[in-house]
Amino acid sequence: MKKNVLTSVTVSLAAAAMISGTAMAAEYKVGIIQFVDDASLNQIEQNIEKELTAKSEEGGDTYVFDGYVYNGQADSTTLNQITTQLIDDGVDVIVPIATPAAQIVQAATEDNQIPVVFSAVSDPVGAGLVESLDAPGANLTGTSDYLDTASIMKLIEAVNPDTKKIGLLYDIGQDSSTAAIEAAKAYMDENGIEYVERTGTTTDEVQLAADALVADGVDAVFTPTDNTIMTAELSIYEKFIDAGIPHYTGADSFALNGAFAGYGVDYANLGAKTADMIADILLNGADPATTPVETFDNGTATVNTETCEALGLDFETVKAAMEPLCTQVNEITTAESFDELEEN
Repeated sequence: MKKNVLTSVTVSLAAAAMISGTAMAAEYKVGIIQFVDDASLNQIEQNIEKELTAKSEEGGDTYVFDGYVYNGQADSTTLNQITTQLIDDGVDVIVPIATPAAQIVQAATEDNQIPVVFSAVSDPVGAGLVESLDAPGANLTGTSDYLDTASIMKLIEAVNPDTKKIGLLYDIGQDSSTAAIEAAKAYMDENGIEYVERTGTTTDEVQLAADALVADGVDAVFTPTDNTIMTAELSIYEKFIDAGIPHYTGADSFALNGAFAGYGVDYANLGAKTADMIADILLNGADPATTPVETFDNGTATVNTETCEALGLDFETVKAAMEPLCTQVNEITTAESFDELEEN
């Protein structure tokens, strides 16, 4: 009898331990909304998922995102439908990637106050997402890919001191481009550089805008972290190469897709830091209203060596001109995605 009692007690204690362990471990549903399919945003999404998976494996808490990851394909109706679906699914946090997605999620969560951790929002204050970077003030915080536009202008001049006229290529409807374009114009006004603006809201329009810039006879083209131009880059980069015009941009993904150079943040690191903020809010109870928006060093330049050569430029000379203005200068070759580049 004693053996049976002991066995019974042991089983009961084991069961209690299992129940206790289960109670202590939490499962969090993470909804991820990518604005559009492009190399930079893909990098962010992949690194959020990678980091959350690692965190799940490290401890008892699990971050579930399978079945809660969507791509809005730059369509506001689709983005609204996705957001509604995630709210109905009872996710614990929503992670919109890029400014337009974040703005739609903001509007949808004003009443329910579901925590929102955005990523790749260039100007969170200007976009009306937060009151300030240090104190967001509501249910949204996240990571910003703020672009130091003046540094890109200086890179253009460093590579070609004779630059007289710069083309500005962007989507006028992208809030992420507004501040950077205004900063670029202010810099050029102060430094006596002529500029011409061409815009497009679709890939077809961007192609026509690129043709117009070639006809305008610009010495270089600048594009900020603009998702519309990013989506179209593979269809326009050869136009600029054929015309001998270097295309300077606000992200390494543009250079991946054929642009001469990208300058800005490390998007893989941006994704990993976004995952850290998600975990801090869900696991540690951090309040988005008082959790500062994370910004990053803009010091990394990425040069497409194939495009560099096609433009008749020597990479080592370009690198030497850029290095005093950058923390590092990386090389890349043309591919559709970073995954494809790694495979090759």
